[in-house]
Amino acid sequence: MATLLYRLGRWCFGHRGRVVVVWLVVLGVLGGAAAVFRGPTTSEFRMPGTESQEAMDALAKRFPQAGGATGSIVVAAPPGQRLDGRHLAPIVRKAQRIPGVSAVMDPFRTGAVSPDGRYALVQVQFADTIADITDAQRAAFRDLAEDAGDGRGPRVEVGGEVVQAPPHTGAAEVVGVAVAAVVLVLTFGSLVAAGMTLLNALVGVGVGMAGLYALTGVVELNETSPVLALMLGLAVGIDYSLFITSRHRRLLLEGLEAGEAAGRAIGTAGSAVVFAGATVVIALAGLSVVGLPFLTAMGLAAAATVAVAVLVALTLLPAVLAFAGDRVLPRRLRRGGAAAGGGAARPTTAGYRWGRLVTGRLRVPVLLAGIVALGALTLPVQHMHLALPDAGTAAEDSHERQAYDLISEGFGEGFNGRLIAVISGRDAASTRTAAQRAAELISGVRGVRAAAPPQFAPDGTTALVTVIPATGPSDAATEDTVHAIRAEVAKIKGAHIALTGTTAVGIDISEKLADALPPYLLLVVGLSVVLLMLVFRSLLVPVKAATGFLLTVGATFGLTTAVFQDGHLASLVGVDTPGPLISFLPIILIGILFGLAMDYEVFLVSRMREDHVHGDSPRQATVNGLGHNARVVTAAALIMIAVFAGFVLTRDPIIKSLGFALALGVFIDAFVVRMTLVPATMSLLGRSAWWLPRGLDRILPDLDIEGENLRRILAKREPAPKEFATADR
Repeated sequence: MATLLYRLGRWCFGHRGRVVVVWLVVLGVLGGAAAVFRGPTTSEFRMPGTESQEAMDALAKRFPQAGGATGSIVVAAPPGQRLDGRHLAPIVRKAQRIPGVSAVMDPFRTGAVSPDGRYALVQVQFADTIADITDAQRAAFRDLAEDAGDGRGPRVEVGGEVVQAPPHTGAAEVVGVAVAAVVLVLTFGSLVAAGMTLLNALVGVGVGMAGLYALTGVVELNETSPVLALMLGLAVGIDYSLFITSRHRRLLLEGLEAGEAAGRAIGTAGSAVVFAGATVVIALAGLSVVGLPFLTAMGLAAAATVAVAVLVALTLLPAVLAFAGDRVLPRRLRRGGAAAGGGAARPTTAGYRWGRLVTGRLRVPVLLAGIVALGALTLPVQHMHLALPDAGTAAEDSHERQAYDLISEGFGEGFNGRLIAVISGRDAASTRTAAQRAAELISGVRGVRAAAPPQFAPDGTTALVTVIPATGPSDAATEDTVHAIRAEVAKIKGAHIALTGTTAVGIDISEKLADALPPYLLLVVGLSVVLLMLVFRSLLVPVKAATGFLLTVGATFGLTTAVFQDGHLASLVGVDTPGPLISFLPIILIGILFGLAMDYEVFLVSRMREDHVHGDSPRQATVNGLGHNARVVTAAALIMIAVFAGFVLTRDPIIKSLGFALALGVFIDAFVVRMTLVPATMSLLGRSAWWLPRGLDRILPDLDIEGENLRRILAKREPAPKEFATADR
């Protein structure tokens, strides 16, 4: 692999103009396609094959009047006053005039008025599903609350599906990129090196995101998918360019000609980038095994962005390095070459000092303290609760949160998480009998506050019963209520009865994701062992790496649960109301952190193996590996943390929790696991760390990640062939 990538790097360096033009054309074409073909994203979570989704689909076909998106208008009179028709009639009329509205339920007719007469709940039914609701419809619906906000009459708030707008990251990307730029300047000591590294990564993100948005015209994506792809593509794009540029600079300081240095940087550091990127892509693409379409699309979108970042780092970066020349070096080193410090890290640097500390007499206490501390941080995982987000955890000043709180105040939290029992019979008579019986049985289920009289489709063969649980949509008790209702209605014969609604769909998705989490984690851990065995040709190093990954994941889950669910220090990250973690966060986190953990593992341990093969003692090889790469890995981790932490500034609770968990996970994995526990463990294992059974040694392919074969080839051959030495002028 290293030899092939070396040739690619030399070619791109020599044909820099063509390479840059090709990437700019690709960016322009995909950008134009995104502008022309971009379609809307959706906040809908679909899960084919489950009872709730099948019932939702059946409702849309057989009872279309009730199958579209819904909205809620909650009206509250001032304290001590009661609502009457004069207050509600204008609101109902305005709602009826909104494009796409098929029905508006007068609360005095449906009985949706609180006992004290102060609160009323107006249900609005749209003809279109939530995926087809336009921004204009959402804006018109929100205007119902804003038009009534003069303070002289009743308070009006709007909620429900139609007010949920796609998440906006705002300044999140800018903050992350700004911090990354500062870290790059401090790391390289050169504005040119920092600027070209950042620019290279931004081109990759631009190409990836443009391609993704162009596909939204034909592929339905959840609204979180582009944000996740942006978050991950930006972070890995900067990191991959950082690793390769750092190796290129080191080779320049060793006295190599610029084209040769670029080729060798792509051949060696580029091999590690290919491996690291491949692990992220495989882990994210592996989300498709869960069987949830929205999660599959989310994983593939992020994986594609990472793949583009790898391609850009391997091709565009050497071309940009050709334009930069020796300006990638600090001014004081441009003429000093090897004499100015060479490519070797000084044995007095912080990386060397830290390496000697954690591999010396303190290695056992450090190892035990690290394992115990990370194990303790994992404890909150025992009560981690997963659910889809609801308006109860939205920003306190948002429309959906205001409506949620007002409904809870006037009617109880259960009104925010209504369930729908869909009854389908052979004929109208059997459907009517089953629907009435279902309403009676559901009313008696513990945890049910009320069950409305059945509503029937025009042909009479389909009916629905609206159910109000006693608890909120993301409350664990509501899950028990859903299971109890399903068990009760299963006793009714002669009709098919299924429970659905946004709350039921969310519960089914959360349970399926929770069931898929252990096998997915096992798949990822097994994959890491196999991949690292191929890279390092060792048995214990992969096992050690997988164990460290499990410690990272456990501690990250535990701390995220403590902050976002339990509310500890929640105000520091802008969490207004603690609540369950988004149900797909753990499985997404495992996929992403796996790739990033393997990234740092390869960059640190590959140098340890290289020095050990060349004759250094196990401890000295470990110290050398940490000393040579600590600065670059630290910079890469800080950049990742900055990019992910920038998304904590968003208002959307899903994006906020994802950004927090990823930033925290990178911090733990890079600084606690890879740069502390790994060297301590490697020094304890000694030579046995590199043991591999002979049978495995014979059958495993040699991937040459460290470029040993390339070095042997370069040591034997004459100076670079003419075809590599030419460059565009």
